Amino acid sequence: NCTLIGDKGYISTEIQLDLFETVNISLEVPYRSNQKDWKPTFAPFAKFRKRIETLFSQLCDQFMIVRNYAKDIEGLFTRIIGKISALTILQYINKLNGRPIGRIKYALI
Repeated sequence: NCTLIGDKGYISTEIQLDLFETVNISLEVPYRSNQKDWKPTFAPFAKFRKRIETLFSQLCDQFMIVRNYAKDIEGLFTRIIGKISALTILQYINKLNGRPIGRIKYALI
């Protein structure tokens, strides 16, 4: 009995209904701006989505998570875990210094 915040790509009613019927998970998806029954996103969900999307953007841009030259699957997992760990450490350093945790670019300055 939980709520999962999804992307606009999961707006399909069939997917939402199947997820709820099989594992009792409520899927919250923001409406598209061109929908007939559009209504604004619930503010706490919008805040969480923004943080998650910012995190993925930082992983892609600053840590270049897409560019990877691993030779096997274990090397790929090791490199991805290393990049996610580095991001987590920078967020923790920001938290210790009383800075916003999302500003990882200048965490060590």
